[in-house]
Amino acid sequence: MPTRILHVSDLHVGARDDDVLERALGGLATRIAPTLVIASGDLTHHGRRQEQERAAVILRGLDLPVLAVPGNHDIPHTFPARVTSPWAEFKRAWGTVEPTYSAEGVHVVGINSVRPWRHQSGGIDQRQLIRVAERLRDAPPGALRIAVLHHQLINAPWRTRKRPVARRGHVLATLAGAGAELILSGHIHQAAMAERHEFEVDSGSGVIAVAPGLGQPRPRRRGEARGAIVYGADSATITAKTYIWRGDDWGLTATRVFPRGGEPLVEG
Repeated sequence: MPTRILHVSDLHVGARDDDVLERALGGLATRIAPTLVIASGDLTHHGRRQEQERAAVILRGLDLPVLAVPGNHDIPHTFPARVTSPWAEFKRAWGTVEPTYSAEGVHVVGINSVRPWRHQSGGIDQRQLIRVAERLRDAPPGALRIAVLHHQLINAPWRTRKRPVARRGHVLATLAGAGAELILSGHIHQAAMAERHEFEVDSGSGVIAVAPGLGQPRPRRRGEARGAIVYGADSATITAKTYIWRGDDWGLTATRVFPRGGEPLVEG
């Protein structure tokens, strides 16, 4: 079976429109038949137990493997729980904040980039990076290696003041050096995508992608796009398709093709 991955982010379950999320996700999963669902954080709006439980019902209701990492909205907004037990409800629903998934053709490593003492910005400490790099290197030969975190490594071109993950150059170099071919995130509620050679020509390759938000917790931004990205891979290329929810159905908005490895795409 070919590798096909559905990447969603920023569901914000509990904000205002969970019924739309469930209907939209179910429709897209039926349409594209992914082999794995990746959820890159902010599954909930306030990190409450009932929100985590509802998010798990929606995602696991797709009857597919799900790999989920926390976002800054997935921890308590109140003290002292925000500091003393920030991951309790997320772990109750998902087991761990740094999951790993490995199956034929794909190897995914989750990273917890949330810092309870920061509301928006995130970071990854050196011990985490070492651990994640080791897990990426454990991938079976030929498997598509994917790293997932909540905070973005690249920004979208429109309306965002959210800062990228701290030390993003070092983070990117470490992940790419460990073989990550896709580095996925969310947080900014806008799609963005680039191949590393587009901005660092003498470095290793790798595709950095940010999923548009699926939830819509900010009523004043009614025109903000909500969507998801679907990735496919063969031995030579990675394909990324951006789907945008148009109120009653999904529309394929963009298709991008990137090379796997250091060689450029073959033209023609």
